[in-house]
Formats: sequence, structure tokens, C-alpha cells
Amino acid sequence: MPRNYLPAGDQALVQIMDAALADSVRRSGKWLACKPGCSQCCVGVFAINQLDAARLSHGLAALEAQDPERAARVRARSRDAVARLSSTFPGDPASGVLDQSKEMHDRWNDFANDEPCPALHPEKGTCELYEFRPRPCRSFGPPVMDESENDLAVCELCFDGATDEETAQCEMHPDPNNLEPALLKELEAATGAAGETIIAWVLAR
Repeated sequence: MPRNYLPAGDQALVQIMDAALADSVRRSGKWLACKPGCSQCCVGVFAINQLDAARLSHGLAALEAQDPERAARVRARSRDAVARLSSTFPGDPASGVLDQSKEMHDRWNDFANDEPCPALHPEKGTCELYEFRPRPCRSFGPPVMDESENDLAVCELCFDGATDEETAQCEMHPDPNNLEPALLKELEAATGAAGETIIAWVLAR
């Protein structure tokens, strides 16, 4: 089974996430600052799961078939990022898998906070793999429940001046049917891929 195997159910998950985003955008109206060219959420690394990684791999393969030069630039930016970040990577730099131990928490918080995503076009400020972006990228901007904090997380550029009630009324529920855990299990069973990683390591392969 190829390592970038993508469960068939991922398409349904993407459709649900995109519909949830569209609904939240409609309810958010003036409070949402997101627009093409705004790359606030594209700077600073964040963890993605193996389902996100497989989707990104498919996206880069699709871009390579459509526009090999653009794909080569994305891969080059990714490899440059890996070279810069490997010495302080909070996990296994060979595999790109993040260390989930509590001891690694402080290292993760201080890691690559100013690093732009390699999929971000450096001049246009738009994503080169937008249709294949990970779940976190599909929910940045609108209010989303941060389970670790038991509070709504929202982009600092959005909902400026909104009350807590107004913010809560626009909450996005990215995966209301909780499809992702089963898809992750299917992916791990098929490929052995497990753990979290970051985008640069996925696109540098």
C-alpha cells in the first residue's frame, strides 16, 4: 500500500469541513477578516495528523502533473525549511514525526513561530495547495473550540470588538459527525503512518 494512501472517506470529510466553514463565514459577516492575500495563519508551524499529510501529498502530486515548475518551487521551499529547522525539531527529524512527550512541550512552543508555510506563495500570499490543505487550515479564522483550553479560539484579526455572545454565535464545527478518527485508523492500518508532523516535512519528501 503506498504511503500516501488516502481513505476514500476523506472526500466526504473535506466536503463537510468546507460546508461548515462556509456556514460560519455566512454567520460571521463583518467580523471575519479573512481574504485572499491575508497570510496571518500561514506563518508559524503547527501540528498536522497523517490524514492531513496524505492529503497534502496528493495535492503536491496533482500540482506536479499540472505545473511541474510551481510544484518544484513548493518542494524546494519545503526542503529549505527542513534544512533550517532540523537541528531544533521537537521530534525525529529523519521521519518528521513530532515527540508527544510532556518534556517536549516547551520546545514545541518555541519552535519555528516565524516560519512561513512552504505552500504559501511568497509574493501573492495565497496557498499553492489550497484544495488539499490540512484540517487546521480549513478552520483558521472562525471561532473553533479549543478542547485543551475549553474555550473558543479565534484569529486575532477577526471578531475585533465582538462580544463573547456574538463570537459564540458564529462557532464553526469542522467535523460534527466525528469522521476523522476512523479515517486516521484506516490510514494507519493501511500504511503504518502514525503520529503528528508538520507541513514542511511532508512536502519535502
